[in-house]
Amino acid sequence: MKLNNYRKGFESFLKLERSLSQNSVDAYLQDIDKLIQYLELAEKDKSPKEINHEDLSEFILWLFEMGIAARSQARIISGLKAFFKFLLLEELIETSPAELIQAPKVGRKLPEFLNISEIDELIAAIDLSKAEGERNRAIIETMYSCGLRVSELVNLQLSNMLMDEGFLLVTGKGNKERLVPIGKTALKYIEIYKTHYRNHMDIKKEAVDVLFLNRRGNKLTRVMIFTMVKNLAKKAGITKNISPHTFRHSFATHLVDGGADLRAVQEMLGHESITTTEIYTHLDRQYLKDAIIQFHPRAKK
Repeated sequence: MKLNNYRKGFESFLKLERSLSQNSVDAYLQDIDKLIQYLELAEKDKSPKEINHEDLSEFILWLFEMGIAARSQARIISGLKAFFKFLLLEELIETSPAELIQAPKVGRKLPEFLNISEIDELIAAIDLSKAEGERNRAIIETMYSCGLRVSELVNLQLSNMLMDEGFLLVTGKGNKERLVPIGKTALKYIEIYKTHYRNHMDIKKEAVDVLFLNRRGNKLTRVMIFTMVKNLAKKAGITKNISPHTFRHSFATHLVDGGADLRAVQEMLGHESITTTEIYTHLDRQYLKDAIIQFHPRAKK
């Protein structure tokens, strides 16, 4: 299949030029593999120059007939557009056949978020009599205070904590660094954790600069954070389907609802596009109802 000859170059472009993580690179390559699979089934062994708009339209129809969901179709189309954009940059094609391909419209699914009282209830459920209690409280406070991804949390380093300035230097997707403000409450509980727990541990050499550690003095895993959050939610009687990401979503939701500038929230979350951040602009339905009752002339009576 001729298209396979360009797959390796696209992979290198994503890694070196775009600095994407391996997971993201794999997702893009899977999209190209689906196109290759279709072309093989359709017996169309075409080079990128030979692929036209009609070929891609038939490919999208094939995805639909295969039962691929609209959201997945949209992601695949996005991957194809990135692939043909790469070919344009490399001057391997003159025009992109994917340019006029439209993705199916999909609704944005809002993940669960916790209100402030639910966060307080979850933190209150932490057993501080256990050795890891202070650590777990510091973890929850940090996730909520800074809106970190779980991968960013488990990789937090002591050397990147600018305590006096009130900032964390966080390494996000694609190894991109950003400064994130951290609140006084989170800083207080981090200091308690370090003083009463971390400073008394036998720490592994490779984890000497890692902030949050397990009982064996090594870095925590994403699964450990996920399990901790699930257990605390159950103990607190919170029935929402939550995960570590819920604190990131709650962080952004509370900021936007409180009037924070969307660009500032985008910067703190490490989003490349403002459209990703706009998912957090949903408002409480009761708030909307109250606003209509208060201000709309037909609703006042």
